[in-house]
Amino acid sequence: MQISELTLFTTNLEAQQHFYTQVLELPLVAADTENFTVKIGVSSLTFVKSERANPAHFAINISSYKIQQALQWIQKRVAVLLCEGEAIADFSNWNAEALYFYDKDGNIVEFIARKDLDVINTHPFSASDLVSISEIGIVSTDNKAIYEQLNAMRPIEVYDGNFERFCALGNAEGLFILVNNTKKKWYPTLEEAYPADFHIKGDYNFAFLNGTIVTEKV
Repeated sequence: MQISELTLFTTNLEAQQHFYTQVLELPLVAADTENFTVKIGVSSLTFVKSERANPAHFAINISSYKIQQALQWIQKRVAVLLCEGEAIADFSNWNAEALYFYDKDGNIVEFIARKDLDVINTHPFSASDLVSISEIGIVSTDNKAIYEQLNAMRPIEVYDGNFERFCALGNAEGLFILVNNTKKKWYPTLEEAYPADFHIKGDYNFAFLNGTIVTEKV
């Protein structure tokens, strides 16, 4: 599943622009007083100024065998969120490893190295190793209802989990992370998960606003 464009909302537009362009060193595509867009490999990420914004969780696919290099690179720029006491989370059931950190809005950002994608290169780790946006969290009280809405747009497979607490939909290239916030908190911080507004384009095109999926035309 491809995520071509992801739009999130921010109460700290200038700080977020500095973070993504100067700290993470992502190419700036466009910017004005109301929003900015950066390039993440084949995907783009936009932040739109808003008076309120719940923290979101999203993930970025990185080169498949560079998680240790990624850790060294990110630790020079921002504090890493520990995963049960470790800097790197071992998702052996996904054939992947990941690390997490906050951006300036408290969004939980994840770098995930998926061996199934087999993205290989030999240059030192840099922002060019950020391959694509690979996950976006969808928080609700009914994972099955969210799944049914997405599956009605276009058939989608359950990658992992179940509808009760946590369910990942899609494939190694792209996933929707469904979280029932009455039964599960965000990993790895164990903070409360609240519905975060976003717009998405790619294989699926919709907005998630005020906890509701709204279909959008491309």
